[in-house]
Amino acid sequence: MKFIIGIGGVTNGGKTTLTGRLIKNLPNCCVVHQDDFFKPQDQIELGEDGFRQWDVITAMDMDAMVNTVKGWMENPVKFARSHGVTVSAPSDGSDPDRETHILILEGFLLYNYKPLLDVYNKCYYVTIPYEECKRRRSTRTYTVPDPPGLFDGHVWPMYLKHRTEMENSSLDIQYVDGMKSREELYNQVYEDIHNSMLNAL
Repeated sequence: MKFIIGIGGVTNGGKTTLTGRLIKNLPNCCVVHQDDFFKPQDQIELGEDGFRQWDVITAMDMDAMVNTVKGWMENPVKFARSHGVTVSAPSDGSDPDRETHILILEGFLLYNYKPLLDVYNKCYYVTIPYEECKRRRSTRTYTVPDPPGLFDGHVWPMYLKHRTEMENSSLDIQYVDGMKSREELYNQVYEDIHNSMLNAL
């Protein structure tokens, strides 16, 4: 069985931390981080707001991301091995292709790109309030540092815009509270995934 999980949500909401724990505890689990598909800085447009448009879908090479996901869908065992993920052999010695294979897609604009909307078995969306998001963002060090005013001038307005777009899609998205402890957040999502997979069998 192949099972694809989306972990989307606001910047600095805890997506990557949550994903990291899930990968360790779910069987035959690979991950694709949307952040790995950002275009080079010189290809990021300058917007009317005066800021480079990092927080929009055109800042990413989504074709490459879709191709990566397709690669996993075609052969999850080969994909896992090529990404250093140990594939557990079935206890009865049968074909590893018949095992459950999980792919987590993690990113802030997962549910705003049409070609990916049909692949998910489960969609999660981590939310935190504006003040907390701004506070967490200010403590992070990025490869390309945030210029003054970026959060209020670009990051948060784009988050609100894309969230509205996402809510108008037909996806069944489960919202999770990023203000919960890491433990609570992980337990909630892990149990839900576990139950969903049992139901899918």
